[in-house]
Amino acid sequence: MFLTLLVEDSQSFRSATREMLQSNFPSMGVEEAGSGGQALQKLGILQPDLVFMDIKLPDVNGVGLTKDIKLGHVGVVVVILSRYDLPEYRQAAFRAGADCFISKDS
Repeated sequence: MFLTLLVEDSQSFRSATREMLQSNFPSMGVEEAGSGGQALQKLGILQPDLVFMDIKLPDVNGVGLTKDIKLGHVGVVVVILSRYDLPEYRQAAFRAGADCFISKDS
């Protein structure tokens, strides 16, 4: 089974994203984390294939967490999600190893 981890502090955004993913990809497993700490715990246990990462989390920076994920979990695809569609955020995300950057407004 293909497993996705949503790392986002907004419960409503996580729920909406989960519903969208599950309705379009019924065989995809979707897990959630509301903080970077929860994400790290779940990464070690679940070994997801794909991570949707918010750039601003309450306990860590999503860009820094992306770098840690890419170093410790080779093969995991990380997609950064941000309300801040700024060139410097995109550049930082890609420097950290993100595979994609998507504006939440798109």
